[in-house]
Amino acid sequence: MSHEVGLIVLDVLGQYCMNFKNQLDANDGDNPLMLKVKEIFITILQFGQSETLYKHTFASLRALVNKFPIAMFKGSSTLVGDLCVEILKCCNSRVPSTRNEACALLYLLMRSNFEFTGRKEFVRVHLQVIIAVSKLISDADSGRFQESLAIVNNYANNDKAMQNSHFPSQVRDLTKKIRTVLMATAQMKEHENDPEMYVDLQYSLAKSYSSTPELRRTWLESMAETHNKHGNYSEAAFCYIHIAAILAEYLKRKGVYPKGCSVFKSISANVEEDEKGVKDDGGMQDVQYTEEHFVDQLEKITKALEKAERFELIGEVYKLAIPYYEAQRDFTGLAAAYGHLHQAYQTVLKVMMSQKRWLGNYYRVAFFGAMYFGADDGKQYIYKEPKVTGLVDISQRLVSLFGNKFGVDNVELIRDSGKVDQSKLDDKIAYIQISFVKPYFDDKDLEERKTEFERSNNIRRFVFETPYTKGGKAHGSVDQQCMRKTILTTSHTFPYVKKRIKVMYENHQELSPIQVAIDEMNTRVKELQQVTSKISPDIKGLQLKLQGSVSVQVNAGPTAYAAAFFGKNQEKNWSSQHVWELKQVFKYFLIACSECLDVNAKLVKSDQFEYHEKMKNNFEEMVQHISELVGENVLEELPSMKRKSSASQVFSVISDSTGNIGY
Repeated sequence: MSHEVGLIVLDVLGQYCMNFKNQLDANDGDNPLMLKVKEIFITILQFGQSETLYKHTFASLRALVNKFPIAMFKGSSTLVGDLCVEILKCCNSRVPSTRNEACALLYLLMRSNFEFTGRKEFVRVHLQVIIAVSKLISDADSGRFQESLAIVNNYANNDKAMQNSHFPSQVRDLTKKIRTVLMATAQMKEHENDPEMYVDLQYSLAKSYSSTPELRRTWLESMAETHNKHGNYSEAAFCYIHIAAILAEYLKRKGVYPKGCSVFKSISANVEEDEKGVKDDGGMQDVQYTEEHFVDQLEKITKALEKAERFELIGEVYKLAIPYYEAQRDFTGLAAAYGHLHQAYQTVLKVMMSQKRWLGNYYRVAFFGAMYFGADDGKQYIYKEPKVTGLVDISQRLVSLFGNKFGVDNVELIRDSGKVDQSKLDDKIAYIQISFVKPYFDDKDLEERKTEFERSNNIRRFVFETPYTKGGKAHGSVDQQCMRKTILTTSHTFPYVKKRIKVMYENHQELSPIQVAIDEMNTRVKELQQVTSKISPDIKGLQLKLQGSVSVQVNAGPTAYAAAFFGKNQEKNWSSQHVWELKQVFKYFLIACSECLDVNAKLVKSDQFEYHEKMKNNFEEMVQHISELVGENVLEELPSMKRKSSASQVFSVISDSTGNIGY
């Protein structure tokens, strides 16, 4: 019954196409009637049919291709694109006759497209086939697909009418590219449980199509889907940003949008480097992007950025969309844009006051073991982990991941952050070294990046510390404790279209014990100043910082540094410049503590007066003790110093001795 119904439908479609050809050709085939005809054919192909009905369906489709070349190869590319998806599914069919019919139709599309362009090329079918393959990667059986590709190649090689043209070589080029995609997708299946490697493979394919907008866009959308699946919303948002940049660059080449992808420079430093490579080759000829497509993509980005909690960037995106709405007198779009902006900036105020937004933690991950990691042996990456992922969490995840891949007994975690001597490692073991890293900023960066968000966007330098002593031990007394700061620079800035980026450069800074003290006290000063600089200070956070700085029982840090480096007997062992700088940092530390106490006195309630007085007394005892070591009455100097102090003074005083360290 269904077989007979199918044949009747095909007969009616054939009669309709014959009698209403002019209406179906209207607007180069981009009309509701042709859309409905396409939908009927695709519905027949999508649902399981008899072998005979498939044979008649493909015959009807061949007639459609021959009858409507303008709609197929001049109008909207979605007609050929949707057909290619279903044809390739049939090329992967278990039924040999269905595969043969699909191959014949696919070959006819290529040949007709080639003839339509005056025997120059078949760009449209070429692009749409690659896009279709990219969409079907998880469903394709490599053996059956390879067999279908061989059939198509045989058609081209044995077509006598095409022997003196470039057509056979262009068919071979297309099938070669399809095989490349199939090989990459086979690798993806191997690494489907390794999200970083899976995205890296997608990234490689997207990069290989950098000169072909539609294909690159397809793979970036696939990457965004993967990121959303794993909760990496920032990376998904930046995939959408790169897609918008592709559209902007295309419109620039068409003379519609003069600035091109450079408009995204303020959002991401990666965009222009990655997307300015669009060339005026065949890949540009079959896409028909408009400003409307560009603005639709911008709206998609604003939603993705909101999900990623990167609210500050929403304003930058709307700076690109609002001029279009204004030019079109689209007041509905303008109202929605400004409403979204109002909501975004309100949220920015809330998260700045609450300090309860976490945009990710960063870890340096190094791999050792050529037998297991191949080209990644000895390589370092910076991994961006979501929210407040801890060192234990990422360590367990990666050890479990590679343990499942290589065998639990063959994977070992290196817990030390120091330099690894690969000659001492066992060739039969896969080693993973993981270290927590922080974004690194010098004084100039800190001046330019005022907010926590600015210090979490467009970052590519990271730092981690390795403690050591000259005696060979990792830890020693205060006057023996040295520190090595390792500064890593990645190939791209975070956030990016992937969540791990390769380390390109590595620099080291060696700190002597007194420089370690200066750096540690510098960090304490910054933390205390950040607490008091808030519009509405958090009293709990304020008291925690105060308690860690002035309470006697946890006061070992500052007083230990003072005892180790101040006083005639100690100062002679260190550079006079470093001693002077440490004294200056101590003075600013005491100022910061005093200011925190002043703020606490205003915020504290009656039930905490006694607690406040205790901290105040502890502070005065600490000042007295440090004054004795320094040889100056610091307590008397504090009021005048507080009036003169500023953050820039603090940092300028102490920057030279530690080699412009700041992060």
